[in-house]
Amino acid sequence: MNQVRKLVSVSDMTKEWWDALYTRCCDIIARPGVYADSCRGKILSSMFYEPSTRTNFSFQAAAQRLGAGVFGFSDPVGTSASKGETLADTIRMTASYSDTIVIRSPQEGSATAAALYSEVPVINAGDGGHFHPTQTLTDLTTIARERGEIGNMRVGLCGDLKHGRTVHSLVEAMTMFPNVSFSLISPPELRFPEYVLDQMKVNGQEYEESETLADRIPELDILYMTRIQRERFQDAAQYRRLKDVYVLSKKMLDNAKSNMLIMHPLPRYGEISTDVDYDPRAVYFEQARYGMLIRMALLLEFMHMPRQPQPYMAGEDLKAECQNPACITSSDLYLPKLISNLAPDRCGYCDKKMTVMLL
Repeated sequence: MNQVRKLVSVSDMTKEWWDALYTRCCDIIARPGVYADSCRGKILSSMFYEPSTRTNFSFQAAAQRLGAGVFGFSDPVGTSASKGETLADTIRMTASYSDTIVIRSPQEGSATAAALYSEVPVINAGDGGHFHPTQTLTDLTTIARERGEIGNMRVGLCGDLKHGRTVHSLVEAMTMFPNVSFSLISPPELRFPEYVLDQMKVNGQEYEESETLADRIPELDILYMTRIQRERFQDAAQYRRLKDVYVLSKKMLDNAKSNMLIMHPLPRYGEISTDVDYDPRAVYFEQARYGMLIRMALLLEFMHMPRQPQPYMAGEDLKAECQNPACITSSDLYLPKLISNLAPDRCGYCDKKMTVMLL
């Protein structure tokens, strides 16, 4: 398998790496007993600065099924972070005890920052509304197992596309596969961020934006529902107005393709009616299990990598600053300034446009 030492964004992946990882996942599914002690003596550090059920439990279950130990936290209140310890120092300390670090944080770019200071592989389990690459691995595994191939399909992404880190990562990953087009279904306030749309245009990905779900369903091969994320809203009134804008019911599936897949990263908050759960096209609970299995394949690769001291990074000499209040650079001022690989005027941590400083 091609050497990948971190999974911070989908850009860390290649098609060849994905193919090898998926092949290993399929072997784990077929022969789970072979892998029961494959990570015996290894330790996963699980650092969750933000609430999580599926992702946190999935990583813990994956590590334990491989025979590895797990330590960490699901609430930073009981850690030195609550005393003011920097992310860099927390990462350095945690890396000294473990073989792989998985981190989730409400701050965008936190996983990128963590990877700068870790001697062991770092996995991004979600950084604010930015990216969630292991959910993308989950989604790709689900599509491959349930459809038999990835490609030659139209994907409907519905809900909160502005803050939906899962769909941000999924769109980028789909550049590896042929003939994938998108229906982007959201209210105007929750459309894809500019940096995601810009990248889709650069990649030549076909998409159509829409506000109506029912009209798009007949054309879809995959319908990927997302929740309206209350925790990302600063305006409570806006959240209340938008939270029930899309509700998928059993009746709405009458005109859907017989083999369409209905996916959701979960948790849901009413955007999929419970009567849909028993439709054979609904695969979101199977999706959760696939997440554990593909994470087993990922941990099996990362946990056996040798430690690698991180060199000092001076950062770019920029005449601009990131103004995104959700970016890790807004609180961790010591971080070196980085430029996004999307464009020279974008932050290397959160990919948002930077503001030119007045001299």
